[in-house]
Amino acid sequence: MTRFEATDPTERQKLYVDAITAHRTRGSHFLTLEADGDRLESDMMASPSDGNERGTASTASDDAELATPPWIQFGDGTINLDCTEDELETLKGLLAEFPAFKIDELTRPEEAEGVNARVSAKADPNRIAQFVDSVFRRVYDLPEEFRVWAVEI
Repeated sequence: MTRFEATDPTERQKLYVDAITAHRTRGSHFLTLEADGDRLESDMMASPSDGNERGTASTASDDAELATPPWIQFGDGTINLDCTEDELETLKGLLAEFPAFKIDELTRPEEAEGVNARVSAKADPNRIAQFVDSVFRRVYDLPEEFRVWAVEI
């Protein structure tokens, strides 16, 4: 694998597929994809908030959320992600469009806000890539041209 980031939606799809394939070929424990936090913060500061919890950084809690950009892990046929309760509801709605994917486990750690969701992803790399991009775009409400990094393969 020679590239580790992409911004264009088509290029992101290719990056996801390549990263999933490399992950499976190497037999690594998991693959981590992360939205570019620096770019997200500048985009959010430049545009008005729409009420989304990941909107314009104007409070200390918003700043803390921006400090940890959205990420998704994939390993052993499972997608792992953290989300807020509102994002979880969006994820549940998204799963209706991806019948091969289902929530296997939800964990609400006492020491942290939010929910950790483990979603079974028994599908080919192209379908997993579609789902991953949909999670970034719709669950995390990222713009169409967001940058994603394959940070661990």
